[in-house]
Amino acid sequence: MRIGLDVMGGDFAPEATLSGALLAHHALHTSRPGDEKTDHRIVLFGEESIIRQFLKKKKLPAGTFDIVTSTEVIGMGDHPIKAFTKKTASSIVLGFKALKHKEIDAFCSAGNSGAMLVGSIYSVNTIQGVIRPCTTTLLPQENGGISVLLDIGTNPDVKPDVLYQFAILGSLYARHVYKIKNPGVGLLNIGHEEEKGNLLCQTVYPMLKGAENIRFVGNLESRDLFKNKADVIVCDGFTGNVVIKLIEAMYRITAKRQLHDPFLQRLNYELYGGSPILGINASVVLGHGISSATAVKNMILLARDTAKARLHQKIKQSFRQITAIGA
Repeated sequence: MRIGLDVMGGDFAPEATLSGALLAHHALHTSRPGDEKTDHRIVLFGEESIIRQFLKKKKLPAGTFDIVTSTEVIGMGDHPIKAFTKKTASSIVLGFKALKHKEIDAFCSAGNSGAMLVGSIYSVNTIQGVIRPCTTTLLPQENGGISVLLDIGTNPDVKPDVLYQFAILGSLYARHVYKIKNPGVGLLNIGHEEEKGNLLCQTVYPMLKGAENIRFVGNLESRDLFKNKADVIVCDGFTGNVVIKLIEAMYRITAKRQLHDPFLQRLNYELYGGSPILGINASVVLGHGISSATAVKNMILLARDTAKARLHQKIKQSFRQITAIGA
C-alpha cells in the first residue's frame, strides 16, 4: 500500500509533517502479533531538497520514503480553486494526480482544506449518487468507545436529503473502518422529542426514522454527545464545526490547568489525526492546520485504515444499490 503525504501542508510544515511521516513509518513497520503483513510505503510530495536535508539530519537511508518533487506550495490563505488550477506543480495537485492515476492508494494533507476538497471533487470525483461529500471526526465516549460525528464543516448549509445521506455515509464509515456491526444513528438536535428542532431537523427526522438501511435511534441533545447513545451523530457542517471547536477549546483549558483525566485526554485532536472525506472515489484525509508530528502520524495511519477497508468502494456499492431500489 502506498500512502501519499503533502509535506508542505500545515502551519508547522515541513518539520511537523516530516517528523510525523517518520513516526508513521516506524508504526507501519512495527509488526504486532496477529497483524497482517503488508508492504507499506509513504510517498512524500514536497520540495526534494528539504526532504533530503531531513533524511540526512536524521541519518536515514535515502530510500526510507518515496519522493515526488514539487516546486510550488498552495498556502493556507490561497483561494482553493484558483490555487489548484494555477499551481499545477504544487504538492497538493501532484498528490491528487498520483491518486487519480492509482500511483498511490491514499492521500493526506494538513494544508489548505479548500484545495483538498477541490482536488477530491474535481480530480477523483464524487461517487455517483452522493449529493455532497462530507467530513467527519471521532468523539470519545464515556464507556471507552467512539462515535462518528458528521458533517464537521464542509457543508454549513444542507437540505434534508443531504443530511439523510450523511447518516448513510457515517454508518458505512463506522461499520467498515471501526467494525461497529450495526451502528446506531442519532440526529443532533435541541430536544429528544420528534417534533423538536428547526425545519431541517423536523423534516429529516421522519426520513431517518423510516430508513431501512440505517438504525435510527432518535434525537440527541449536545449533552448526550459523550454518553454512548449513538455510534453515528449527524448534523449540518455549521453545527458540527461549532461542536468540535468547542471541544478543542475545552481540551486546551483542561490541559493548561493540568487536569489529568483519562477521558479528558481523549479529547485531544492529535489522537484522531484528521478527517476522511466521505463520498469521493478515493481515500483522502484532511488534517488539522495546526497538526503536530503526532497528529500527522495518526493522519497517515487513518489514511491507511480507510484505504485498507476499501471504504470508497463500499460506499459506491451501497449507493448503487440505493439508486437501483429507487429506480
